[in-house]
Amino acid sequence: MTYANDMPTTENVVRTDAGLASELRLSVMRLRRRLAGERHPDNLLSMGQLAILGALYRNGDQTVGELAAMERVQPPSMTRTVNCLADGGYVERRSHPSDGRQVVVTLTEEGRAVLLADRARRDEWLARQLAGLTAEERAVLRKATPILQRLAQAD
Repeated sequence: MTYANDMPTTENVVRTDAGLASELRLSVMRLRRRLAGERHPDNLLSMGQLAILGALYRNGDQTVGELAAMERVQPPSMTRTVNCLADGGYVERRSHPSDGRQVVVTLTEEGRAVLLADRARRDEWLARQLAGLTAEERAVLRKATPILQRLAQAD
């Protein structure tokens, strides 16, 4: 028979690396879903499409191959996504200056506006949630953020 006191608690589970991995995975996935739900209501783009706009905003013009590698998808999938974004006026495609076989993707003003409006809405929601935390909890998150970024970029 199992009693409530015998059930693993989050505090006990995260004492092992495997437990930490499990709890972190679950927490990050739930936060991602929650943030996705806070998207701007006028924005019909998928999270994958927004990620492409974000990559172009951060890094400037990119080839389809560079975008595919960055987002860890196959080039044909990225080509379809870029085509949809171009059809909507969010990006422009042009020939690569030195390699005619490649396409360079550029963020348009429309794409930039949609991205920034969507980010602002999600950032406002997250800032409200952070305001409810203690100063110590926010300090922990400030220290954890670069670590989470490294984990997200790891191979």
